[in-house]
Amino acid sequence: MRIVSLLPSATEIICSLGLEDQLVGVTHECDYPESVLQLPKVTHTLIPHDATSAMIDQLVRERLKTERALYGLNLPLLEELRPDLIVTQALCDVCAVAESEVRSASCALPGSPKVLNLEPQTLQEVLHSLVPLAELCGCALRAEQAIAGFQHRLQQIKSKQISHRPRMLLLEWLDPPFCCGHWSPELVQIAGGEELIGQIGVPSRTLRWQEVEMANPEVIVIACCGFDLDRTKLDIQLLDAQPFWSRLKAVREKQVYVINGSAYFSRPGPRLVDSVEILAHCLHPEIHPDRHPGKIERVYT
Repeated sequence: MRIVSLLPSATEIICSLGLEDQLVGVTHECDYPESVLQLPKVTHTLIPHDATSAMIDQLVRERLKTERALYGLNLPLLEELRPDLIVTQALCDVCAVAESEVRSASCALPGSPKVLNLEPQTLQEVLHSLVPLAELCGCALRAEQAIAGFQHRLQQIKSKQISHRPRMLLLEWLDPPFCCGHWSPELVQIAGGEELIGQIGVPSRTLRWQEVEMANPEVIVIACCGFDLDRTKLDIQLLDAQPFWSRLKAVREKQVYVINGSAYFSRPGPRLVDSVEILAHCLHPEIHPDRHPGKIERVYT
């Protein structure tokens, strides 16, 4: 198979199934494992590199009105790569090449490649999204083995006895603020926390700052969608500017953390299990060892 991935998470899934040697093209955002960085990039972003979080949010809202994505497809390169399979998604209307554009392109490509659309809403759906891809590529047993390994790691976390579930907020954006959604509230639950606003299987949504104030969480974890640690930390000043911020229990007790949202939480792929392990250590360090050192940082020390 000659596979083109139009999602960073799909690229990670493909590699977790031992199919990296069949990847012939990836997106401009695919960066894990590092070896995929050398592959041809079949997409580009329409977001200015210096755009603020507020500007990006506005671009997203405008694109939603017109049903246009924020990512473009390099059709000549795609034709040159001659894929047998294109892996894409329809979960988010703006964070990948539009599904309609992908299907239109596939019809115009030599051989009319198959298009696999991934659309998981929960953690279990994310894990089981390995199955249809593995079946198409003739390695169904690898998917079973990989899923079993992920489930074992999750069960190790679930099996630990905890005396208290910290009340927390996982924020996916800061300007404006967004709660977490889809699979992320489930990750919080498995890790031993209580997500105060986000709901399992429900999309993230814009928050009013008063909701954050009223929730008064014990722990706040900030994992901005598509941002790494350094980019996320640039927006911490937005939080400090809120009049109520210093009065929150999490801030007073220095339990505010940032994480690379691009690598963890935002990508519906194998590293969601890593995300649970990272969060479990953050919430219950006396029970869960740090299996991913340096992946989460405390804001106030």
